[in-house]
Amino acid sequence: MPSYAYLLIVLLIVALDRLTKILVIKDLAYLTSVDIAPSLSIVHARNYGGAFGFLAQHGDAAYIFLVLPIIIIAGLIYYLLRYQHTETVKFSLTCILAGALGNMYDRLRYGCVTDFIDVYYKQYHWPAFNVADMSITFGIGLWIFAQLFLTKKAEDDD
Repeated sequence: MPSYAYLLIVLLIVALDRLTKILVIKDLAYLTSVDIAPSLSIVHARNYGGAFGFLAQHGDAAYIFLVLPIIIIAGLIYYLLRYQHTETVKFSLTCILAGALGNMYDRLRYGCVTDFIDVYYKQYHWPAFNVADMSITFGIGLWIFAQLFLTKKAEDDD
């Protein structure tokens, strides 16, 4: 895949993330929800901490989760540009980068990340998440898969 395609993927994911968050912020009052399907709602939630609200109550959380993603984003860009990778690894890192950029925008603009997808079973709720979170999770899962199975397969083929 040509290099510019990865930039387009980042732009597409960030744009989708922004669009969905804008719609939620504009059309849904904070902490209200709309049922979409059994065990699935759209909710207007805000995450002031890290993943799953980690450290949200800590006074320095805003700074920690502003600086840490900048370091991760810079590291990912360097790693992508500096080293040769398989297409699968490039795609997985691109998804992680796009998600990090999407959530970073929220932290810079609003001081928190807007989450809106609520998956639950009866009274048990998974923490709300967004498109950027899905991109990061997919990218990490794909990267782990590539490291465990595709790298081993390439070594076996040599």
